[in-house]
Amino acid sequence: MAVKLTFPIEKEEIRKLKVGDIVSLSGIIYTARDAAHKYFFEKKPKEFVNKLADSAIYHCGPIVKKKGKKYSIVSAGPTTSIREEPYEWKIIRAYKVRAIIGKGGMGMKTQEACKKYGCIYLSAVGGAAALLAKTIKNVMNVYKLEFGMPEAIWELDVKDFPAIVTMDSKGRSLHKE
Repeated sequence: MAVKLTFPIEKEEIRKLKVGDIVSLSGIIYTARDAAHKYFFEKKPKEFVNKLADSAIYHCGPIVKKKGKKYSIVSAGPTTSIREEPYEWKIIRAYKVRAIIGKGGMGMKTQEACKKYGCIYLSAVGGAAALLAKTIKNVMNVYKLEFGMPEAIWELDVKDFPAIVTMDSKGRSLHKE
């Protein structure tokens, strides 16, 4: 049975989780790929300090459909996370992010930041992009669309998004083990 997590989430709830826990995410999450990570790191935009606090970053470049002024997500599979390793630990620290979602795991600096600041890494199922998109109930907002649709920062309202804890806040990593 999956542990239900609702974002934003308290650090204490994250600290209860351990490697191998199956989770179901609901609430607000944000997509962020290479351009967004560089933007968060270099520009340190104040509007995202509050938005990302106690939230989740999803390494995802969604396929998006626009009808009128409304966006919908057609496909939302995880992208390889290790590309964000140079930035991720600093973003966890600066923005108080509680979960990173992606595929393939991350490196030692991110693992150490998860332990020190109360964050977890969640693996989403690769190859299930259309099914994962069905958990997205609403596109709340889009930021930095000038980065391009896959690189933009999408604010998503999700319900029962499935994942597994593969790096916990105690310093364990399924990827290393």
